[in-house]
Amino acid sequence: MKTIKPKKLSSSRADLNQKLTSAEMGKLWATYMGNSMSKCVLKYFLQHVEDEEIKALVEHALALSEEIFQAITDIFEKEDFPLPIGFTDNDVNLGAPRLFEDPFYVHYLKYAAKAGMSLYNVAVPLVYRRDVRDLYLFCMNKTMELMEQIKDLLMNKGLIIKPPLIPVPDKAEFVHKDFLNGFFGHVRPLHALEIAHFYDNIENNVTSRALIMAFSQVAKSNKIRDWLIRGMEITTKTIQNYMEELQDENLPAPSFLDHLVTTSTNAPFSDKLMIFHKVDMFSMKIRAFGNSVAVNGRHDIGMIYTKSLINTSLYVDEGAKIMIEKGWFEKPPHAADREELRSE
Repeated sequence: MKTIKPKKLSSSRADLNQKLTSAEMGKLWATYMGNSMSKCVLKYFLQHVEDEEIKALVEHALALSEEIFQAITDIFEKEDFPLPIGFTDNDVNLGAPRLFEDPFYVHYLKYAAKAGMSLYNVAVPLVYRRDVRDLYLFCMNKTMELMEQIKDLLMNKGLIIKPPLIPVPDKAEFVHKDFLNGFFGHVRPLHALEIAHFYDNIENNVTSRALIMAFSQVAKSNKIRDWLIRGMEITTKTIQNYMEELQDENLPAPSFLDHLVTTSTNAPFSDKLMIFHKVDMFSMKIRAFGNSVAVNGRHDIGMIYTKSLINTSLYVDEGAKIMIEKGWFEKPPHAADREELRSE
């Protein structure tokens, strides 16, 4: 597999005459934070990966993360924008024993690439300065290329169950009045988009469950460990609910990945990194729920996603409070506090 070497993305001198907008600041800040974390995680993965194809994929992902991180650093430095603290070598122990089996790295990369594409997809229409526009187009294109390599590897190694097959329709037709039913009367089978999003959410959550299980084994703080265990319980219940919907239609679902977590109890990552990672990824689930609800038609499915949204939002809020309590929650760029200015 061809890998890329980190390099500096070019920017025009004309860009320096344009101030960064709030959208550009916010998205650059979030991307910087995410990639500073990813570098730590991927460097650790490389300490133990043995499969040569998977190793090449992880190396490629790390090189891309480093390139994006450096490009944002360059923009911030030109703007005299204070660099976020993010995550450093102090947040990863490269000498820690293996915590995951090789196949998990591929599932993780798909999970992380989805998160990146979600961030970049929102950023592209909102950013206007040429260097920032070029950066996010680069991020989107390169992450899409990485996703294709991930899918090829998952299929070639038999590590994935593809989304379920359903019959080809006999003809085009309009829905009937029972289309929205879910609790009463005739309940129609799931349509293709509902199946696709159940599959996607299960795939995300089985990876999330394995990761949060691993983190709960190695977390040093009892409070953070308890929070992680609660997250695993929420994730398990969510997976079961979604799997039941597919099973009721005699459709297959992605399987659990718990067996890809070793029994190691030595932490490769700081508690700060692990809680940030899960708050970030649970936030991604909230975005996924929104996408799922948007294409759903049945009332009962809408209720399932509503409950998932509430439980996940409350869990993210708990995690954020722990980060604030520990002094780990970095403040994103923000608007001027006019009330505070008037009081000075």
